[in-house]
Amino acid sequence: MNPTDYVKWFRHSSPYINAHRGKTFVVMLEGDAIEHDNFNNVVQDIALLASLGVQLVLVHGARPQIDSVLKALNIESRFHNDLRITDASALNAVKAAVGMVKADVESRLSVGLPNSPMHGARIRVVSGNFVTAKPMGVIDGVDFQNTGEVRRIEHQAISELLSQRNIVLLSCTGYSPSGEMFNLSVEDVAQHAAVSLRADKLIVLGRNAGLPDDNGEILKEVTCLDLEQHIHSLKGEARNHADAAIKAVRQGVPRVHLLSYADDVALLQELFTREGKGTLVTQYAYDQLRAARTEDVAGILELLRPLEEKGILVRRSRELLENEIHRFYVIERDGMITATAALYPYSDDQAELACVAVHTDYRGTSRGARLLEQIEQEARRRSLKQLFVLTTRTAHWFVEHGFVPGPVEALPQERQRLYNFQRNSKVFFKAL
Repeated sequence: MNPTDYVKWFRHSSPYINAHRGKTFVVMLEGDAIEHDNFNNVVQDIALLASLGVQLVLVHGARPQIDSVLKALNIESRFHNDLRITDASALNAVKAAVGMVKADVESRLSVGLPNSPMHGARIRVVSGNFVTAKPMGVIDGVDFQNTGEVRRIEHQAISELLSQRNIVLLSCTGYSPSGEMFNLSVEDVAQHAAVSLRADKLIVLGRNAGLPDDNGEILKEVTCLDLEQHIHSLKGEARNHADAAIKAVRQGVPRVHLLSYADDVALLQELFTREGKGTLVTQYAYDQLRAARTEDVAGILELLRPLEEKGILVRRSRELLENEIHRFYVIERDGMITATAALYPYSDDQAELACVAVHTDYRGTSRGARLLEQIEQEARRRSLKQLFVLTTRTAHWFVEHGFVPGPVEALPQERQRLYNFQRNSKVFFKAL
């Protein structure tokens, strides 16, 4: 990349830098990731995220390392349903392997040599008994002994450490109140950590570049409902990761990213470019953004009425809305219209963004931003060059989303003739 291209890319990444600052990301690392040649690059990218103000919780696995210790001790690895049966001798191997992996991760995050990407990072890594576990018990007549599952994550203690700019490191082990140690699946720990911390993202770094569709192509984005219907065709790691993603999103984690630890650019490209890299698992399918239909008129009118009564929006009759319904987009949740917006083209170049409304129970949930993104995509598809919006009460929101103020005279002539000087609406424009 030449310097000019680099500067352009850096400029385009700034919205993502601002969006991620102060957010909490849980990053899951398979044990294989730590042994891979690309892991040093992954560590450098993690350090960069920390430097940009992202609060990071790392969760590491250790399956290949445990296998190696068991092999060295001449102890046979026993599995049932792809879960390790951890007896007393295997537990000693788990302790040894997890300790080595933990030390390896901490040492790599401590690098700060001059002329290295991590110079001056001064990262503090904190670990501890933040995971309370319970025994998995007997399944299909098989006693899993010291193989367990997560019972609780000490999220308050972790949050305090994150607020002090520490990276928190969680292992694939947990402890019971009686002092027993349990071997846990890394997916179980990562998913519970993301949910308990109300993380903004769960990032899963595995062997695969994402989840494959029925033709073997990597899915760029998939909803939980679609993934639940597709998961039966997945096997091994892909199925485990898909299951963890579904559980995390269903329990409130907004986004789960499934990436390859072997891809040198995957993590940064996924987080700082529009194209992304890997598979993004998003919200519930019943929280659906779509084009409005005639049967949505009643729901839209109900949504708009409080804003019309307050004078924030111009009143629309049912007849007018029915005639213009093809201009509207809605977000529907369980049959209820929770947000809406409309696109009114006025020329080959300009269009109005209108009727942006979000139900009071769902404000602060990014619904307005999602609708704006949909409107912008549709405007670009129509080769429009500029959006404009008229508002009396929500100017700050449009400014925060890239609109800039302009004069009434910059509106298309047809829209100028409709301008209500008594309302004295402010006019904002956004180039596409």
